[in-house]
Amino acid sequence: MKKIRIGITGGAGYTGGELIRILLNHPHAELVFVQSKSNAGQLLSFVHQDLAGETDLQFSENLLPDIDLLFLCVGHGEARKFLSENEIKPEIRIIDLSQDFRLESNNRLSTSGKPFIYGLPELNREAIRSAHYIANPGCFATTIELGLLPLAQQVCLTEVYTTGITGSTGAGQGLNATSHFSWRANNIQAYKTLSHQHLAEVNQSLNQYQKGFGTKKLHFVPWRGDFTRGIFVSSQIKNDNDLPFLVKLYKEFYSGHPFTIVTESPVFLKQVVNTNKCIIQLEKQDDLLVVHSVTDNLLKGASGQAVQNMNLMFGLSETEGLKFKANYF
Repeated sequence: MKKIRIGITGGAGYTGGELIRILLNHPHAELVFVQSKSNAGQLLSFVHQDLAGETDLQFSENLLPDIDLLFLCVGHGEARKFLSENEIKPEIRIIDLSQDFRLESNNRLSTSGKPFIYGLPELNREAIRSAHYIANPGCFATTIELGLLPLAQQVCLTEVYTTGITGSTGAGQGLNATSHFSWRANNIQAYKTLSHQHLAEVNQSLNQYQKGFGTKKLHFVPWRGDFTRGIFVSSQIKNDNDLPFLVKLYKEFYSGHPFTIVTESPVFLKQVVNTNKCIIQLEKQDDLLVVHSVTDNLLKGASGQAVQNMNLMFGLSETEGLKFKANYF
């Protein structure tokens, strides 16, 4: 099979670095260029030092036209601007890792343009297969949605109270007051309480199954954690079904999805770090159900899921190039 010729713009950050790492080892991918105006001419391994000895490719200043797929790893608000200012050949497919096109109310560049399909394979796999443009989901959104979608399909979601903690890489590579080591070490903090930017896409996804599940029914408190990568989410929902029934429901829902695993053992971050997995565990006391879901924010929450979407778009096995083992120790 002919290799997929790929370009990346905004490749100097954490998600760009993870995407490069995956694609360099993907059997059906050919990385043609990685654009970064601030690093043009520098070796990729100068910025992403984990790539030493992996590639001699340099950052390019400009886009190169002869590609099949373009990944956008630019910041939120920058993807729409980039596409409006740069001429991309219409046959080139696009996967955007920002939040610019995730909502159906704003998922086109123009009224006549093709829509960006929300790229959560466990929800939209068939639409992703035929999509030209993909809006990759957010990391918290992915982790929350995967924990709640089976209940939404059964139309039994009630008020949801969710907490989630994320590592420092979730804040991006730019240094700020709450991302450097001295602040993060031995420290946690709640932020964007009940107002996180991923709430809108979570509600949109849940509404695909449970119409009318409103924005006021999901209450989310995110936390900054003192570790580098991973997300641990716990969602509390009232539910009258017994635990064995609910575990069976979840296992059946995800039976055809290779990266989402339902376990009856306690979950923890080291199970998923450096993998494209989401692992889910259910617990129940009386009528209160708690759904724990864990992901790697840079892989299933970003670059790994983007490559999973690429695989689907180009007719490859969903797991191609993504069979990573967790860094358990």
